[in-house]
This record gives sequence, structure tokens and C-alpha cells, in this order.
Amino acid sequence: MKLVLVGKAASGKDYLKNRLKEKGFKIGVSHTTRPARPGEVDGSDYHFITESQFKQMIKDDRFVEYMHFNGWYYGQTKEDFIHAEAMIMSKSGLDALHEDYRKQCLVIYLDIDSETRNKRLNLREDPNDSVSRRLLADDEQFKGFDDFEIRITNPDF
Repeated sequence: MKLVLVGKAASGKDYLKNRLKEKGFKIGVSHTTRPARPGEVDGSDYHFITESQFKQMIKDDRFVEYMHFNGWYYGQTKEDFIHAEAMIMSKSGLDALHEDYRKQCLVIYLDIDSETRNKRLNLREDPNDSVSRRLLADDEQFKGFDDFEIRITNPDF
């Protein structure tokens, strides 16, 4: 069984992922073409690669899921999925996951209130995205979302 953390921006996915890692879980690391944010580490937070590398991996059928979001590609490789015990996945990635992979997952939805997320996003100072755009896009993307087994609403877990 694989734990899959899903939630809107700044819902605490990375925080919970790191707590699971401290407890000994093998964490899946997605690939992305977006630039690293301050403090992110290649190979730990994401595998940061070029768009041409990502597209070649798509051609080589290396992903269990991938998506194009806000101008960047994100995806989880088959190899990484097999070895991971816990991972972060976007809602779109979860939606794209083939049933054979989805059956192996216990999805934990971090459904944290907008006020908390807004504060957290403002602390990030992400030059590649705006807080208001993220909040609106997430509200639209997660409207009616019910493909999870566990829902957490407490921002402190």
C-alpha cells in the first residue's frame, strides 16, 4: 500500500511527507520542469529536469502519471512509484492514474482552510506564481473532489 498525499497549495503536503520520511517511509520524488524554489533540493523535493528531458521520458513511457500545470510539467515515474511508500501527487495526477496503480494507493486529502493556506503561500515568496491565482485555481480544481480514503482538515494535523 502506498500513501498518497493530495491537497491544495500550502495544505501541508511537504510537511507531512517530511514527517513520514523521519518515521522511515521511503518517499517518492516527482520530476518537474519548474525551477527550484529557495531551499528545495534536487533529488529530495523534486528531480528538476529540462522540458526536453521530460518530453523524452513521456515518449519512453516512464511515467505512471504526469501533467502540465502553470507552464511546467510534473510527473511520477513508474520506477519511483514502485519503490515509494509515500508520495505527493496532484489531483490531476491522481485523476490520470491508471486503475492498476490507484488500487495500490491510500489517498490522504489535506483539506486545509483558505485562510491558513493564504498565510502559508504569502510566506513562500514564490516569484513564479501569485497567491491569488493559486488559491483560485485550487478551489476550481478541487471542486467536488471525493477520490480519497482519509480527509484531514486540521492545519496542525
